[in-house]
Amino acid sequence: MEFDTLWILLGLPIAFALGWLASRFDLRQLRMENRLAPKAYFKGLNFLLNEQQDEAIDAFIEAVQNDPDTSELHFALGNLFRRRGEYERAVRVHEHLLQRGDITVHDRQRAQHALALDFLKAGLLDRAEDALEKLEGTPFQNEARLARLGICERSREWPQAAEIARKLQAAGEASFSIRLAHYLCEQAATAAASGDTVAAQSLLEQAIADAPQATRPRVQFAALQRTQSRHPQALQTLVELVERMPSAAPLVAVSLAQSALACGDGPRILKLLQSLEQQTPALDVTEAIVTLESAAHTGGDVQQGRRGYIRHLQKEPSLIAAARWMTGEKLEHDEHRPLVQRALDHAARPLSRYRCAACGFEVKDHFWQCPGCLNWDSISPRRVEEL
Repeated sequence: MEFDTLWILLGLPIAFALGWLASRFDLRQLRMENRLAPKAYFKGLNFLLNEQQDEAIDAFIEAVQNDPDTSELHFALGNLFRRRGEYERAVRVHEHLLQRGDITVHDRQRAQHALALDFLKAGLLDRAEDALEKLEGTPFQNEARLARLGICERSREWPQAAEIARKLQAAGEASFSIRLAHYLCEQAATAAASGDTVAAQSLLEQAIADAPQATRPRVQFAALQRTQSRHPQALQTLVELVERMPSAAPLVAVSLAQSALACGDGPRILKLLQSLEQQTPALDVTEAIVTLESAAHTGGDVQQGRRGYIRHLQKEPSLIAAARWMTGEKLEHDEHRPLVQRALDHAARPLSRYRCAACGFEVKDHFWQCPGCLNWDSISPRRVEEL
């Protein structure tokens, strides 16, 4: 008994000493690791905040070398490569993460999403779509579907785009009814261009039924009716549009006047346009009014019809309206009119463009989808001068 007690008394100090040495060794090693990895990490973060991306990349590479198992450093490094346009290096980083067997399920899904973004930014749409499809059923599902929707729109694959949009709408992401109407209109335009007016009409009628608040289906439907010489129907379609959505009047005012003249219904439409002009003056509405008034004064005082431009100028200054008024006016020194007219037209030309509210891209003709940023309905129906 005395022997056992003696050994216990001797063993306790020895065990305490060994434990103390082991803790000191582990603490020293931990301090060394903390000095290496976090120092390089925070140095890279500092460079990143100062927009020194080259130096930040070097610092993060150093941090990854010191601690190759840290997935967050790999994500930071891959995102930096992508932002700098070094897509191949970004792909290698994220593929390396996917090949590792020690990362969590969430990090694996995150790496898959980052890899898809690498391919998307690099313009490798096929590989990006394959990578995005693998994110179905993950927390990144809706983000992946939005990216796939953009790919389908760029590729003009409208049925596939519609399928994805319906899934996003069912998931509660947003309402895609107007965008779905655009897809139907795009298909209708393709059908009409190939001569299949029956299919085009069916698609446009479906778009109007699905999205009665959308402008484009009625505008396109009226254009189709005019090509078929169905002017009364086209006129009725446009009247319903401006009565339902007066803000769309600048887009269809000239077509409305042309259809009214074709149907012999100029006075009624003239009153409608004058009412719209009173609510919100617009150059295209004024142009349509001038067209109808000039037609009404044929054989009499033709200049009477052009006074619509003067009325517009009385409400707000407009270089475009001034240039259009001068086109048919006789001046005191009429021999100089062509020079003045050319100068006015040159100055007014940039002001007659349409501008995207999202990216500022300007176009001569109105587009439903901005050619610059690819947003739908972002181009204002009013001219640049009126914005």
